[in-house]
Amino acid sequence: MGLRERKKEKTRLAILDAALDLFLEQGYETTTVEQIAGSVEISARTFFRYFTSKEHVVLWFHDHSEEVVTEALQQRPEDEPPFQSLLHALRVMLSEFNDATPEETERFLKMQRLIENNPALAGKSVARGVETERRMAVEVARRQGLDPAVHQLPHLVVAYAMATVRVGFECPRPKVTGMGEMFERVDAALGLAERSFRPGWDLAG
Repeated sequence: MGLRERKKEKTRLAILDAALDLFLEQGYETTTVEQIAGSVEISARTFFRYFTSKEHVVLWFHDHSEEVVTEALQQRPEDEPPFQSLLHALRVMLSEFNDATPEETERFLKMQRLIENNPALAGKSVARGVETERRMAVEVARRQGLDPAVHQLPHLVVAYAMATVRVGFECPRPKVTGMGEMFERVDAALGLAERSFRPGWDLAG
C-alpha cells in the first residue's frame, strides 16, 4: 500500500470510528453525516468520498469481508470442489479475526452491538448478507461452468457455507468478547461442516 492509499485508509478508519462512537452515544437515527464529518474535521462532501451513507458505515464490514472472500475464492484452483474452495476462502477471512489488533476488535464489537440493538439495521445487515451470497453464488457457478439463473448447486453450496458461518458466530451463547474466540468458534463450525461430507462422518469427531 502506497502513501496515498495509507492516508486514505487512515481517513476511512477515522470516519468509521467516529461514526460508531456517535451512533452508540447519541443514537443512530439522531446522528447526522455532518456531525460525523465534523468530529474528524472533514467536510460532508469528503465523507461521501468514503461512504455512501450512514448505513454504509455500519455495514462496511460486509463490504470488506466480501472483498476478502471473493479474492481468495478466485485464487483457488478451478478444478477444486466448490465447497472446499469456498471454505478455504472463508478461512482466509477468518484469519483476519485471529490476527486482529485490539483496535480492530473493538471496532468490530461496536458494529455488532449497534446492529444487534437496532432492529432496522439488523434487517439491513441481513439483506446485505443476501446480496453477498448471491454474488458468491455467481462466482461459484462460473467456476463450475454453470448458469446461476438455472442451476441450484452454486446457491446451495453458498447457502450451506454461510449458514455454517452464522452458526459459528451465534452458537453457543454467551456472546464472544474477542476476535480470537470468534475465529475458533467459526473455524470449529467449518470443520464440522467439512466432516459432514465425509463417508462415516462423526459429529463428535
